[in-house]
Amino acid sequence: MTAKSDMPSINDKPPEGSKPDGTPYRVLVVDDSMFIAKQLGQIFTSEGFEVAGTAGDGAQGVEKYKELHPNIDLVTMDITMPVMDGVSALEKILEFDKEACVIMVSALGKEDVVKKCLLNGAKSYIVKPLDRKKVLERVVSVLNR
Repeated sequence: MTAKSDMPSINDKPPEGSKPDGTPYRVLVVDDSMFIAKQLGQIFTSEGFEVAGTAGDGAQGVEKYKELHPNIDLVTMDITMPVMDGVSALEKILEFDKEACVIMVSALGKEDVVKKCLLNGAKSYIVKPLDRKKVLERVVSVLNR
């Protein structure tokens, strides 16, 4: 049995959830599906991100963003939610903070809505079902802009 320390690794890389200064990027996850919110949370924490908060609908997401601002680096925003949808929540967050970094989370078949969100200021989008690698690629590319 070999220990991890016995094996040299060519894949050692810093976690993608850390800023250049070593502190974690702080993420707000807004999704009405507890399963998706938990899945995103696990993807983020496994890479060193800090999940600063979660919200179950757009209205809660806007309030949580205002509460955490300016200590939030990224928001993942579901599109279809009760009370306030993700499109409206995106608009409200951007009214409050035009520099907000929001990535939309969408089911397949919502391309027209995603396009509207991107035109309204969303930085990118993630398609469900979630693919860990694609989620991290999108998030990292947005944070490194």
